[in-house]
Parts: sequence; C-alpha cells; structure tokens
Amino acid sequence: MRTTLALAALAATAMTPLAAQEADAVTLQLKWVTQAQFAGYYVAEDQGFYDEENLDVTIKPGGPDIAPEQVIAGGGADVIVTWMAAALAARERGVPLVNIAQPFSTGGLQLTCLAETGVETPEDFPGRTLGVWFFGNEYPFYAYMASLGIPTDGSEEGVEVLKQAFNVDPLLQGQADCISTMTYNEYGQVLDAGYTEEELVNFNYLDEGVGMLEDGLYVMEENLDDPEFEDKMVRFVRASMKGWKWAEENPEEAAQIVVDNDTSGAQTLDHQVYMMSEVAKLTEGSDGALDPDAYEQTVATLLSAISDENPAITEEPSGAFTTDITDAALE
Repeated sequence: MRTTLALAALAATAMTPLAAQEADAVTLQLKWVTQAQFAGYYVAEDQGFYDEENLDVTIKPGGPDIAPEQVIAGGGADVIVTWMAAALAARERGVPLVNIAQPFSTGGLQLTCLAETGVETPEDFPGRTLGVWFFGNEYPFYAYMASLGIPTDGSEEGVEVLKQAFNVDPLLQGQADCISTMTYNEYGQVLDAGYTEEELVNFNYLDEGVGMLEDGLYVMEENLDDPEFEDKMVRFVRASMKGWKWAEENPEEAAQIVVDNDTSGAQTLDHQVYMMSEVAKLTEGSDGALDPDAYEQTVATLLSAISDENPAITEEPSGAFTTDITDAALE
C-alpha cells in the first residue's frame, strides 16, 4: 500500500481558500459514448460537485475506435473508466494502470439468446454461434467458455465466435443464436425491438460464476507518486461518488443531464431513463471502495482461463489497485 497524502501538500491546500485557488484540471476518458453508464460523472459536473472540490473536469466520451487504456498511456487523460479485465491485461503488457475506485460494485454483462433457437442451458451452446464484443470485452466470454470446457474454435463440439459490433443486429437478423448484452443497454434494445422477456434466455456472467468487475476508475501508477495528483484524485473520487448517489436517487433527472451532454444527439430520454434505472442496480450500495474479494474473483477467473484465445493475464498481478484514494475520500 502507498503512504497517505503528503502533509506538506495538504497544508498548502488548507492555507488558501478554495475560492481563491485556480481549479485543478482533470481529464476523464470514458469507456464508451455519452450515456447513463457514466451518469455519475455528468451529474457531478452539472450539480457543481466538482466545483465544490475545486476541480475543472473535462469528460471525454469514448467510442468503438477509442481504447481508454491507450488514451491514458499516451497522456490524453488523467483517469479512465474501464473494465478490470482490460485494465489488468493492459498492465501486464506494460501500461501500469492502478484501480483507485470501483463505483460499479457488480456487473451487467450477459449473453442473451432467443428462446426459439432452443438454447435453454449452457449445455445447449455447442454448435451455436455466439456474438462477442472484443477490444478487451472478450475476456469474460472466454473465461466462461473455459469454465464450461467448451472450445471456441467453431468445431462441432464447440461454438462459433462472431465478432459482434456494439449493437444487437446479429440477434435480430438471425446471424447469432446468442449475443453479448448489458443489462442496462443492449438488453433493453432487444426488448424495444419487440421481443418479450419470455422470448429471451439470459446467461448473466455473475450468475454463472465468472463475473468480473466492470466500470472502475484507473490512473497511471507513476502519477500516484505525486502528492498533488493523489490529492486531486481524492477530491475527484469524492465528487464523482456524490454524483453517483444523486443519480441513483434522481434517475429521471440524471437521464436528462446525460441527454443534455450528448453532442451526437443519438440518445433518447426514454432509453436513458431505462439505462439509469438499471445502472443504479450496479452502483447501489457502493461508496467507491474496491471490494478485495471481488478483485480476487476477477483475477482468479482470468487466471483459470489462460489460453491462446484469452490472453488477458498469465500471472498474479501486483500493485494493480490501491485503497488509499477511497480511504481518504471517505474520511
């Protein structure tokens, strides 16, 4: 564990009223586009929670061609939102990311299948085509298949892996028997397409015993050696978690804030309200502190599925998280 924030930095901060200080700049890179998955950060900005912590936060949306791990490695962000599997994979490959907070205490990743295809249990997967997101999102899938002993080579006893775009088209167009969905997003899109819950079969990764931590906050390890950066992250996490709690309590208003910040104009209020109600189930009860048991489960799941298809991590990580930031933010 790292030492607590340097007393000198804290003393310097305490001597100057916040109003007289120039706000500290923070750039946050999101994992995906502007949507309720990131409502807490947009709320913290909109409601002035970052201002209260003397922070000037720039929120950068992600997208299909944006890898947060690459952005922060290139100096384009101070902190990123990403899934732990992707962060640990990046760390093993030379991008020393450290988890400083875990707003999502549970995950929403699942496989969604059409009941009419006959897929009812995992035993029905062999011979099927399954849609899988890549760019770091494939690790839970390969861990799941490894736990079931099902090959992913397209053989008769295995499954065919379809590299799925970030939509539900393969299911709707009959290209896949099952696709990747998030409980708070794509699953709702399938329902919006006219399917009922009774016509769908879901395999939630958590329920299947291969759940992994999803949206967490990560920084570059060397930056944590700077007491001023550490102090800035304490304030950022404290304000962000305040934003998340406000969003949980005010889902419709939070959804509107997200829509207002969506410069693409692609998000509708109805869908964002749905998303926010589902995302709130994943952040409920979280104060931002990382659960060591959940971390160990994520690592153990990844290590149990080492293969050519699942090159996430090959050894136990060291120094991949710190609780110093949330410890200070929660004081």
